[in-house]
Amino acid sequence: MGRKEINCSWKKVTNNIKDVFEFREILGSGSFSEVFLVRERKTGNFYALKCVKKKQLDHSNLENEITVLKRIKHNNVVSLEDFYETRTHYYLVMELVSGGELFDRILDRGVYTEKDASLVIRQVLEAVTYLHQNSVVHRDLKPENLLFYNQDEKAKIMISDFGLSKMVDHGVMQTACGTPGYVAPEVLAQKPYSKAVDCWSIGVITYILLSGYPPFYDDNETRLFSKIMRAEYAFHSPYWDNISESAKDFIRNMLEKNPKNRFTSEQALRHPWIKGETACSNDIYQSVCEQFQKNFKSKWKRAFNAAVVVNHMKKLQLSHSEPAVSQTPPLIQVVDVSDRLHPDCVLDSNGNPSTGHATLAPNGDASRTLCPLKACKSEPHHALVVTETGKHAYHSESELSSTASGVTHGVNRSGQPLQTGVCSVM
Repeated sequence: MGRKEINCSWKKVTNNIKDVFEFREILGSGSFSEVFLVRERKTGNFYALKCVKKKQLDHSNLENEITVLKRIKHNNVVSLEDFYETRTHYYLVMELVSGGELFDRILDRGVYTEKDASLVIRQVLEAVTYLHQNSVVHRDLKPENLLFYNQDEKAKIMISDFGLSKMVDHGVMQTACGTPGYVAPEVLAQKPYSKAVDCWSIGVITYILLSGYPPFYDDNETRLFSKIMRAEYAFHSPYWDNISESAKDFIRNMLEKNPKNRFTSEQALRHPWIKGETACSNDIYQSVCEQFQKNFKSKWKRAFNAAVVVNHMKKLQLSHSEPAVSQTPPLIQVVDVSDRLHPDCVLDSNGNPSTGHATLAPNGDASRTLCPLKACKSEPHHALVVTETGKHAYHSESELSSTASGVTHGVNRSGQPLQTGVCSVM
């Protein structure tokens, strides 16, 4: 069988991608692609280059991602700048976002208020409103996909990772996808759903930003899904005692079980808490960050989407003057290949990742390694993705190998991987 091809008028063909870009460092690796920090030789500009083997195209969602990204252009959305093809690979040239992840920046602030959270959510809502107006539904909004553009204190928020996004001209979808803990009740119920699923996810993110822990959690998967499907959550004391009633009202309207009664992104933008009129200025840093550390942070440092952009860009600036339970819902399963990837990150003579890179361990084909969807406590980077039964996962994450040939891994001053703001890899 011949390789599946992506046909588009703006695709550029090159014999050797290294003639176009200088490869600096590896940013991440997944089951179907690798992401590198590159410098364009002609302009000197830095980008994140996503490399996908053509022979793996059938197992990825690359064509959908490209179609969506070329359709949209917004200040708060990581953009697709260019698209290259060689004999064996496709390359997505992505806007480089170097400010790091949302939670990391909050932990580094020292002071954090409702107004800060309100500003973040307002930017997300503005971007999502734009997406919805252009018939695009993201379907995988979560804190890991909310990134800061750069290291400036007032840097804007960027939405990344459109691997699960969908163009919806008629408003209804049926494919069960998303990330546990952020997925809407109607998706878990396997009912036809709409762009309202994005608003539910924003409600979950808002809850976490104001408390440091998720609204839905249970060690038992069946009970977890049951809580989500019933929209069963609470504002627990003492964590919510100093949070405004306006913030709670906003969350209630976003976490409305009935999608017809749930706030749209446009309605959400008009809420006084989002407009900054009622968001409190009390410092909630200590209580929120304690919960962040307890519920999320321990997993971040093992996350695969390790990164190097912040450290590399700083260095550049200095040099010039970064048990399975198969119950409710019965048909939803998840493919988790993150622990079976062994990336080498070796580039061949044409600048392509070598054929031995990012192969599956002896356990084999991801499509045959199905397991029930897991509870999501403190697993924000594990990227278990709900999919239709029997289908490949659209998106997975694993830990990076500590060695590479010709490409380096960046760490911070503590020797820990730095978070990048690049698109997640498939």
